[in-house]
Amino acid sequence: MKYLLLSYTPAAAWDADTANTPSAEALAAFAWYQEFERELVESGEFVTSAGLGHPAVGTTVRRTPAGVEATDGPFAELKEVLASFAVVDVAGHERAVEIAARIVDALGEPIEVRPIMGADFTA
Repeated sequence: MKYLLLSYTPAAAWDADTANTPSAEALAAFAWYQEFERELVESGEFVTSAGLGHPAVGTTVRRTPAGVEATDGPFAELKEVLASFAVVDVAGHERAVEIAARIVDALGEPIEVRPIMGADFTA
């Protein structure tokens, strides 16, 4: 079963890391994740992962009484932002949570684990 792992980071930390060169701590976190990703590839559980652009460059499209509207950037000051995602293909929810727990233990930021509905999703 495929699971989406949504990684959140404090907005202030993201702003600090994207304003200049990534910190030594951020580079160490990236290196750890790349090694962990290789482990998941070897086990056959890795599907895909990617970092996301800063919320300020995002667009939200929604239906309003006036029709469909697109709005740039976040609506309010955000405490945490969705920073990246990964898709894993594992035996079940428990294994997806184990993988997320290893990432949280190493990197310290929360991860939301959500099942992907439908059997024919491919990345």
